[in-house]
Amino acid sequence: MNIYEIDTDEHLVPFEPSRERVRVEVGEMVRRDKQVYRIVQLLDFQNVVGVEVETGRSVSLRIPELQPVEQERVDGLYVNYDISTISSDEWAVAQKRFSAIKPLLRDSVLPRSSVEARAKEVGVDTATLYRWLDRYQSWQEVLALVPRKRGWQSGNSRLSAQANQLIDEVVDKHYLTTQRHSVQSTIKEIERQAKALGLTPPSASAIRTRIKRIPEKIVLRRRGFADQARNRHTPSVGQFPGADYPLAVVQIDHTPIDLIIVDDRHRKPIGRLWLSLAIDLNSRMVDGYYLALEEPSEISVAMCLAHSILPKEDWLNLHGIQGEWPVWGFPRVVHTDNGPDFRTENFRRSCANYNIENQFRPVKRPKYGGHIERLLGTFMRELHALPGTTHSNVSDREGYDSDKHAALTMSEFEEWLVRTIILYHNNYHSAIYMSPARKWHLGFFGSREVDPLVSIPPRPADPLTVQLDFMPSYRRTVQHYGVQLDVYYYSEALRHWIGTTDPETGQARKFVFRRDPRDISVIWFYDPVLKQYFRVPVANQAFPAATLWEFRAAKKQAVDEGRKHIDEALIARMILERRQIVDTASATTKKARRDAQKNKVHSKNSTPARPVKVPVEAPPSISASDGLLLDDVDLIGDIQ
Repeated sequence: MNIYEIDTDEHLVPFEPSRERVRVEVGEMVRRDKQVYRIVQLLDFQNVVGVEVETGRSVSLRIPELQPVEQERVDGLYVNYDISTISSDEWAVAQKRFSAIKPLLRDSVLPRSSVEARAKEVGVDTATLYRWLDRYQSWQEVLALVPRKRGWQSGNSRLSAQANQLIDEVVDKHYLTTQRHSVQSTIKEIERQAKALGLTPPSASAIRTRIKRIPEKIVLRRRGFADQARNRHTPSVGQFPGADYPLAVVQIDHTPIDLIIVDDRHRKPIGRLWLSLAIDLNSRMVDGYYLALEEPSEISVAMCLAHSILPKEDWLNLHGIQGEWPVWGFPRVVHTDNGPDFRTENFRRSCANYNIENQFRPVKRPKYGGHIERLLGTFMRELHALPGTTHSNVSDREGYDSDKHAALTMSEFEEWLVRTIILYHNNYHSAIYMSPARKWHLGFFGSREVDPLVSIPPRPADPLTVQLDFMPSYRRTVQHYGVQLDVYYYSEALRHWIGTTDPETGQARKFVFRRDPRDISVIWFYDPVLKQYFRVPVANQAFPAATLWEFRAAKKQAVDEGRKHIDEALIARMILERRQIVDTASATTKKARRDAQKNKVHSKNSTPARPVKVPVEAPPSISASDGLLLDDVDLIGDIQ
């Protein structure tokens, strides 16, 4: 069969990435279905009050149902591109521009004199610096600072220099005073002075945006709250530097759990799981986690961070848990150890595009990882009461057969873990003198005695874009057979790019592909013209939905056996044969049961972006004729 005939309509349905966010703040515009609302009151992490723009009617809105109001597309901007399509030189320019404006985003009041001083310091015009600021503030992506394509014409929507100066002066002399004028009063004062000067008054949203840029520390001091500024922004003994508010610093680490789990089929021991965990250092809330049977890798980091950033409502529904886990949003800093899984170029560049700073624990300075290690220690102590625990040391384990008492499957342990996390959130924490959930709530809503520290973090509008951004990426050419990445892939979406050359170098053009190593039966192709992703399946439809580790093991076996012709058909057959051996041996061998469980876990394709519930089925029977299960052969596969 011709490989060009294997495609299906499913793989021609594009996925357009979007890094828009739902801003849950008073005054912001949001959308529910086709109606647009302006948020006028924040009730809690689940509900706000909005005024419908068209009718003026006030309604209660559930935050999980809100979507961002679509922004007008701007030709020439590199927003919502796949980050790996940007050349190193262009990315370096974008990062240089971001470094120029970064102090103005968080460390300056932004009077015009400050912008002029910074412009002089970095050697650009003041108007250029304002343009970079506006571009970044509009899209919240460092990609927006990549040099635009030639021929792009700027619009006329930016504020004039006079309007910018007027906003800076009124904010400085009217809002940042001990009189504590409201934002609305400041807007009216700017409108009054603009009309007196014969200027078109700046929009209220532009003024609010300018005020939001002012660091809270300066707002408190200038408006007569010096004591609060000092108490809130001066680290006390034992605090992690910079963890002054929720999502300021998030720590991530991995550990093998102190528990032997059993496989789903035979309920016999298969060993320990690896847990990747993320914690917010200000509130001690758990941001997210990832469980795996494999040792930590780049995909472990990607899934843990994606789970941390994304809302958790669907994740709780997946595990049938009634409760709240109101944590989402992009952290300012991700703090990790120096492991290679945290230092990959793709991970660091994706973090930079979201303005997430990577900080690494100083070598031989374990105290900098104390918060996450204490949390992991807390969870380990909790699970020491579970059947099959390995305890934390040999003396505690003496006389206890962990394998014999093991009882929990991976899915059962994961449900226990999620329930334990929610319970931990609502229990008293001695280091913060309250529960993490209460500390998290105070950070965004405050109380009679404590003012809010920050606004509710924006919710990512497209979970799959976030997940794809952190997945491993590859650059490959497209040939007549499609693309080769360990195996051959083909889709009609690739046809237009077969044999194309790079107009700048004259060499074969390389394109960006992303792949989840837990299922290599499909990859994601980023079309550089349409700015959309397409799912591209393996060219050989009989190839199973295998992991990268399965493929490499089968290929190595074929090489070791001295096979003369090693192709996909041979490797696919060997993968299925190895699975049959594993399935047969899984009743007696721990490693075989562990490998079988890996296959089952990866076949579920449930990820933070698409938490899919897979029904539990009765143990299948094996055909005596070929020993293969129909469920073992996924003709299409998916990354979910």
